Amino acid sequence: MNEQTTIDRTQREYSAAAKKALGRSPQLYINGEWVDSSGGETIDVEDPSSGKVVSKIVEASDKDVDRAVAAARTAFDDGRWRNMPPVARQKIMNRLADLIEEHADELAELEAIDVGKPKGMAGAIDVPGAAAHIRFCAGWAGKINGETISPYTMPGDMMFAYTLKEPVGVCAQIVPWNFPLLMACLKIAPALAAGCTTILKPAEQTSLTALRLADLIAEAGIPAGVVNIITGYGHTAGDRMVKHPDVDKVAFTGSTEIGKLINRNVTDTLKHITLELGGKSPVVVMPDVNVAETAPGVSQAIFFNSGQVCVAGSRLYAHKSVFDEVVEGMANTADFWAPRASLDPDAHMGPLVSKEQHERVMGYIDAGKRDGASVLMGGDGPGGDGYYVNPTILTDVNPQMSVVREEIFGPVVVAQRFEDLDEVVKDANDTQYGLAAGVWTKDASAAHRIASKLQAGTVWVNCHAMIDTAIPFGGYKESGVGREQGREGIEAYLETKSVIMKL
Repeated sequence: MNEQTTIDRTQREYSAAAKKALGRSPQLYINGEWVDSSGGETIDVEDPSSGKVVSKIVEASDKDVDRAVAAARTAFDDGRWRNMPPVARQKIMNRLADLIEEHADELAELEAIDVGKPKGMAGAIDVPGAAAHIRFCAGWAGKINGETISPYTMPGDMMFAYTLKEPVGVCAQIVPWNFPLLMACLKIAPALAAGCTTILKPAEQTSLTALRLADLIAEAGIPAGVVNIITGYGHTAGDRMVKHPDVDKVAFTGSTEIGKLINRNVTDTLKHITLELGGKSPVVVMPDVNVAETAPGVSQAIFFNSGQVCVAGSRLYAHKSVFDEVVEGMANTADFWAPRASLDPDAHMGPLVSKEQHERVMGYIDAGKRDGASVLMGGDGPGGDGYYVNPTILTDVNPQMSVVREEIFGPVVVAQRFEDLDEVVKDANDTQYGLAAGVWTKDASAAHRIASKLQAGTVWVNCHAMIDTAIPFGGYKESGVGREQGREGIEAYLETKSVIMKL
């Protein structure tokens, strides 16, 4: 009997710490305090492993958003954070990272309950990654400097010129539901290092760890009003944040569709903006690979986090000489990636985040079948409670199919053969997206040639989704605007001021 049909997907008992977090009253973190909403609306919190409602969060009103923005505006204008000595800001940020690590097990469990990702994965990747983003950016707090510049058209003995790097101001930060804690810290860390203040809105589906993070922010000693965390829907609270006249910068991670809407909305006030959007990342497998190593690697590229990853390797292009071996090797990973409840210690892949996402992914799979795609593996769900989809490989696809062109955001890969290198590069680039790509080969020269031709913000060679806080991240084309992480990620929260003085 196939292992996937014998798995007990009953969700495990929650810990006392998780139950405490789930049982808290729905409130917002504004100006250093937990406050009630001005309205009475709430949003249900579901555990996607069971489909059960386990908590409630505030649906923020316009007045709530205005109150949070006002707190951030006051905190920025009076300089309580930006004028603090960088060594003090760095120390406080590192204390926040310490607290994240001290509460790692609780945060990993809350992430698992909220998102559906395996707790083991959240504990190994999400929580350490969140702390790493805080620490890396904390180190930048004391290294933000302008420079002196020798004038080109003016006498050097008469004029003195220099630049200042100054925080951009109040930031509205909106993060997605696939990596809630990690993305929250990725957003607030550079803002804090630069001296900005923020209003963070987690996704309405997954706000638990952001709310718990607010407790740690207060405990770390970040002054009131510097970080405000509100919950609510994107089309109401998020929209209010984006359009607010007292917000100086918007940072958004999410779908390309919503990113375009946000980009249009900020044009009236020409706010600074950073957008990290969707992807349909190609993975190119050359004929010289070791299939035994490559097949599990390209499987992880798509099935990690149930395929709910903006850089997921969802378009596989394998050379015709190894295609059958590669997809067979991927099919052999079915039991490893068989979806389980998120608190199951044996889980490598959990359910999708919501009923809506489950219906979306199954809809794409059904469309692929109708369009003539063959199902090599999966293509269905194991049934029962929770929003589970089995890892899926579709073959016999063509570039006109929606499963090839559109971002599915689920554990579904479309596999295609290629013969010629120029042909596969052309096919890989034939997309509106340009977030990431992967190349698997033993030939370093070929890897460099392909990497230089792929239209993507990140290209991985013989690995996938290796993201590091020191390395810039962002997309080409409709996959985004600007870069996060690294020096570029700090610069995104800074203004450059030129000062020219006559001597």
